[in-house]
Amino acid sequence: MAVVQLPPTPAGDPLSEAIRLRPVQRKGVNERFSASDPSPRLELTSHPAIARLVRQRWLQFFMILPNQIIFWAVIFIGLFGVADAGLNFATAITWFLWFCLIFVLMVGIGRAWCAICPFGGFGEWLQRRTLWRRTQKTLGLGLTFPPSWARFGFLISAGTFLGLTYFEEFFNIAGPGDPWYTSTMVLGIVFSAAATFLIFERRTFCRYVCPLTSLIGSVGSMGAVAGFRTKDREVCMSCQTKDCMRGGTEGFGCPWYTWPGSADSNLYCGLCSECYKACPQDNVGLYLQPPLTSVIAPQRRRIDIAWVVVALLGLVLYQQLNATALFGRFDDWLNAHLNFPHYPNPVDYAGTISALILATAGIAWGMSRLFGKRSTANVSAQPSSRFSAFFAPIAYGLIPLVGADYLARQLPKFFNHVLSIIPAIGQTFGISGANSPLADMPILTDSQIVIAQVFVIALGVFASLYATWRIASRDLIPIGRWPLGLRLATLSFVLACGVGSSVLYVLVHAAE
Repeated sequence: MAVVQLPPTPAGDPLSEAIRLRPVQRKGVNERFSASDPSPRLELTSHPAIARLVRQRWLQFFMILPNQIIFWAVIFIGLFGVADAGLNFATAITWFLWFCLIFVLMVGIGRAWCAICPFGGFGEWLQRRTLWRRTQKTLGLGLTFPPSWARFGFLISAGTFLGLTYFEEFFNIAGPGDPWYTSTMVLGIVFSAAATFLIFERRTFCRYVCPLTSLIGSVGSMGAVAGFRTKDREVCMSCQTKDCMRGGTEGFGCPWYTWPGSADSNLYCGLCSECYKACPQDNVGLYLQPPLTSVIAPQRRRIDIAWVVVALLGLVLYQQLNATALFGRFDDWLNAHLNFPHYPNPVDYAGTISALILATAGIAWGMSRLFGKRSTANVSAQPSSRFSAFFAPIAYGLIPLVGADYLARQLPKFFNHVLSIIPAIGQTFGISGANSPLADMPILTDSQIVIAQVFVIALGVFASLYATWRIASRDLIPIGRWPLGLRLATLSFVLACGVGSSVLYVLVHAAE
């Protein structure tokens, strides 16, 4: 591998918020902030102890290290441990705890997982040739991600997530099936991340390719952590060095290509703190925000995010549908007629998700034709076409429901099997867990799990109704007609999605 200098200027990025977003006006320190304010003023780093901690270069390394150890243990134990998936630490911790915890983190915090992710951490250590020290050279080719690819934004990640999910369903990896498959999948992600880090500069893998980034970025906008933001934008505008983007003596340039002076959501803040360390003006802070702020407040809604949200909704609804007996028979019928070995049939998988995406887009198109004014060109905060001007806000309003749906989908595995992690740990150290009562001890009954799932969906519906109401007031009413009808239509759509999802959870009765 070649050794190359860090780029002297930020990489060209057609999606850079620094180019496209309007100026962000900061409120006074003691002023009240709300979910419609993209510039929250509750700064964690204003506390001297937190500020000193965040400035330590070793902080992120030690945040990542525990997960790094766990995931390498997952790889080796899955390959060489017991074949019983319920007693193998790799499958138990991955599918009974980790995948559920991921959704809790993103709903509550945002991109918390990105700050402790072992996949990005391992690739970044290779690329920087150091565990935490600030270096001036990187290992690898240091190529810029092609702008023509970057224009797809989160759609690339959504594609890898849909593909990986199909792979997981086909081999029954999360069943959980053979632990070998779990280890192979995790190892594949590690190698893919490392290869991308050694080909492209900075965290290209994390921003565009990682199968989780579209899910964490979109659903994580519900979270209460705003990320690292500029304290005074005028200081940023007059700054000559732009160390937060280029890197300075104390920190690397933002690995996510995000300028803190233009951020109005937590979409691309991986909480790495490099901009905070690098800023010579002490003009960057770590902020909290009210939940849902990054759903409601963005001044410009991205159409790739909108398509990703409806694709994610289509995927989780597909997973609920295929757990029903009728849908299972349909999949078997397709396999028999297309000579495909077993579930899931690729036509069934892609066709159902595509149909659900098109149905959602069709409803948004119908609303745009019924309620939209002839032209939206005078509304600078919205996309140019009438369809996009309606579709993007409607999709953003669905984000809380999508997050709730994914969390509810993980609850059967969590409540039925999470206690088996304890005997699985014992099994790893030679203590047989086959006869442990915890191996098959559920926390809740199936009926109680269904109640929990419906309750989670109800919370998601309530949050989506609130977000949709706020978004409609700011983004849709100014470009629409018949405000009351428009509000009723958007809120009814959210409610219908929530009711449909709840009915499916009742029908599948805690199926995993």
